[in-house]
Amino acid sequence: MENQKHSERSSSSGRRSLKRKLHEGLEEDQTVSSSLSSEEAHQDLAREVRTQVEVIESSFSSSESDRASAKRGIHVLSELAKNEEIVNVIVDCGAVPVLVQHLEAPPHVSEGEGSHMPYEHEVEKGSAFTLGLLAIKPEHQQLIVDAGALPHLVNLLKRHRDAQNSRAVNGVIRRAADAVTNLAHENSSIKTRVRIEGGIPPLVELLEFVDSKVQRAAAGALRTLAFKNDENKNQIVECNALPTLILMLRSEDTAIHYEAVGVIGNLVHSSPNIKKEVLLAGALQPVIGLLSSSCSESQREAALLLGQFAATDTDCKIHIVQRGAVPPLIEMLQSPDAQLREMSAFALGRLAQDTHNQAGIAHCGGIIPLLKLLDSKNGSLQHNAAFALYGLADNEDNVADLIKVGGVQKLQDGEFIVQPTRDCVAKTLKRLEEKIHGRILGHLIYLMRIGEKVIQRRVALALAHLCSPDDQKTIFINNDGLELLLELLESTNLKHQKDGSVALCKLANKASSLSQVDAAPPSPIPQVYLGEQYVNNSTLSDVTFLVEGKRFYAHRICLLASSDAFRAMFDGGYRERDAKDIEIPNIRWDVFELMMRYIYTGSVDVNLDVAQDLLRAADQYLLEGLKRLCEYAIAQDISVESVSLMFELSEAFNALTLRNACIVFILEKFDQLSVMPWYSHLIQRVLPETRSYFVRALTRPIQADMRVGAAHSVLFFS
Repeated sequence: MENQKHSERSSSSGRRSLKRKLHEGLEEDQTVSSSLSSEEAHQDLAREVRTQVEVIESSFSSSESDRASAKRGIHVLSELAKNEEIVNVIVDCGAVPVLVQHLEAPPHVSEGEGSHMPYEHEVEKGSAFTLGLLAIKPEHQQLIVDAGALPHLVNLLKRHRDAQNSRAVNGVIRRAADAVTNLAHENSSIKTRVRIEGGIPPLVELLEFVDSKVQRAAAGALRTLAFKNDENKNQIVECNALPTLILMLRSEDTAIHYEAVGVIGNLVHSSPNIKKEVLLAGALQPVIGLLSSSCSESQREAALLLGQFAATDTDCKIHIVQRGAVPPLIEMLQSPDAQLREMSAFALGRLAQDTHNQAGIAHCGGIIPLLKLLDSKNGSLQHNAAFALYGLADNEDNVADLIKVGGVQKLQDGEFIVQPTRDCVAKTLKRLEEKIHGRILGHLIYLMRIGEKVIQRRVALALAHLCSPDDQKTIFINNDGLELLLELLESTNLKHQKDGSVALCKLANKASSLSQVDAAPPSPIPQVYLGEQYVNNSTLSDVTFLVEGKRFYAHRICLLASSDAFRAMFDGGYRERDAKDIEIPNIRWDVFELMMRYIYTGSVDVNLDVAQDLLRAADQYLLEGLKRLCEYAIAQDISVESVSLMFELSEAFNALTLRNACIVFILEKFDQLSVMPWYSHLIQRVLPETRSYFVRALTRPIQADMRVGAAHSVLFFS
C-alpha cells in the first residue's frame, strides 16, 4: 500500500482565470474568456501569443530595451500559461524554443555597458517559470527537453555561486528547480537526463541555501527525481544529502519538513540499503516527531515512511514503538483526512506484525478505530486496517479485547471491497479460532458470566463461531451461553435476531449429529427381510390385507420382525390376531404398497408426492426407519413458504429429524423469513424445541449418532 503521490509544485497552484489584465504596458485591457467558447476568441488568443513570441524572439540581446521587451512578453505568456486550457495554444505558437533561448543571458554587445546586465536574472526567471507551467502537461515535457532546456536550467541552479544573495538570484534558482520538477514529473527518461546533465549535485547543495523557498524548491525537485529511479537515489545519497534532509525534518517551517520527509520517503522506497543508511543517519526520531506536526501532509508522509522503516527488521519495529510512535498514529486513525487514516493504518499494520508491539498497540486503544475503518469505502484504507487487525489477533492478550468490543461480528459482517482484504479477514478469524482454548477460553467464559449484558452477548456470539466442538457443552450448556443466543432470537432488534440466528446456525453445523438432513438417512434396525420377490406374493402368504377393496398378500414372520405395531396386532389380544383378511381403511394402495416394500427389503425410494402420507403410515405402524426416510425426503422440500407447515407436521408425527431440519432452515434463512409478517409468531412456536434441540445435541458425545454406516444383520429368505 505504498501509494506515494507527488505533490503539485507551487507554480501550478497559482493558476488564475484568464479574465484579467495581461500587462499594464498594453495600450488596451484585453480579456479572454476562460472557456474559449468561440473560434474568434481562439484566433484572437493565438494572434496575441504569436505576437508575444515574435517580440521575445527578436529581443535576445543585452540592450535594455530588448531586455525590457523580453521581460514583458514572457510575463504575458506566463500569465496565460496559468490557465491549462491555453497551454497548448502557447506551445503550438512556437513559444518553447524562444523561452529556452532566454534561459541564459545574451552576450554583451558593448563593453561600455560594464558587467551589469539589464534585468539581470529576471528574464531567465520568467522563462523558467513559464516553461515550468507548460511542462505540467506531460505531452510537452519531452518537447521542452529536446529544445535544450535542461543544461540551461542546471546552470541557473548554480547562479548563487557567482552572485551575491539577492531576491532576483533566489527567484531564478527557485523557478529553475520548479521547472526541473515539472519536467521530470512521472517521466523516467527525463529524470535520468537531469542526472546526466549534472542537475543533482547543485540541487543537493541548495538544500542548505539561506532562502527557505529555495530549499523547498530544491527538495521538491529531488523528491521527484528520486521517485522510482535507483540511479538518482544513489547519487542523491552519494552527494551527502541525508544529513541536511534530516536536519530539515526538524524545521519549524512545515513546508520545509514536508518536502524533506517526501524526499526521504522516495529515497527509501524499494531500496533496503538506502533505508538502512537513512536510519543510521538518525532519521527515526525526527520522523516520529512529524506525526504530531500541524501539517497533515507531513503527518501522512511520516506515517508512510515509518511503515517503510518497519519493514526493515524486527528491531526497527520495536524502536519505532519504544520512541512513542503508537499514540499519535492511533490518533491519526480518527482524523477526518482519509489519507492520514490510510497511512497511519499502513504504519500500524507493519508494526503489528511484531509480537512485542501487538499488545502495546491494543493497550493504547488501537483496536476500536481500526475496526471502524473496516466500514470505509476506500479499498486501500480498508485493507490496511484489516492487515493491522490480523497482526493484533496474533497476541493472546488481545483476543478477549477484540471480542469484547464486537470485533468478531465486525469482521464477519464487513463488506470488503477487494479479495486480498477478504482473504486477510478470513485469516484473522482463523487465527482467533486457533487461540480459543486454555486460559483464553477461561477468560472469555468468565466474561460471558459476569460481564455487562452487551459483552456477554458478544462473547457468546464469538464463541459460537470460533470455539472447538469439544468445548460447546462447557460454553453453551454449563455456562448458559445457549440462553444468551436464544435471547437474541426473541429480541425486537433485527440485528440481534440475525446475529443470534447466524451464531446458532454455526453452532448447529459444528455438531455432526445436528443436521440430520445433510447426511444419508440411517439404516433401519436389524430385522428379517424376505426380499423384493415376496412383496404382495401369495406364495407362503398367511395374512391378507384389504386396501381400497383390493387384496394385498403378506407374511406374518416378516411383519412381526418389522415393528411393535405388527407384533401387537398378531401376538396380542387384537381381533386381527386370527383374522385371515385385515382391512386397512385409512391408507391408499400406493402408500401401503411402499410401506410393505420397505418392510420386505429395508429400503424404498420416497417420492415427494407420497412422502407425507407415507410418513403418517410409518408413524401409525411404528416403522422408525421408514419415518426417517420420509422425513429426509420431506426436508429436501422445505421452503420459506412451507416451513411453518412442515414444523407442524413434525410435531404431529413426532418427526424429530424433520423438526431439526425445520429449525436449521429457520436459522439459515433468517434474511428471507424475517420479513414475513408471521416470523415473530414462528420464532415463539419453535423456541422451546430449538432449546431442546441444542441441549440434546450439545450434551451427548459428538459421535453418538454416527451409526449411518454401521453394520447390521440382514437375513434373506429365497
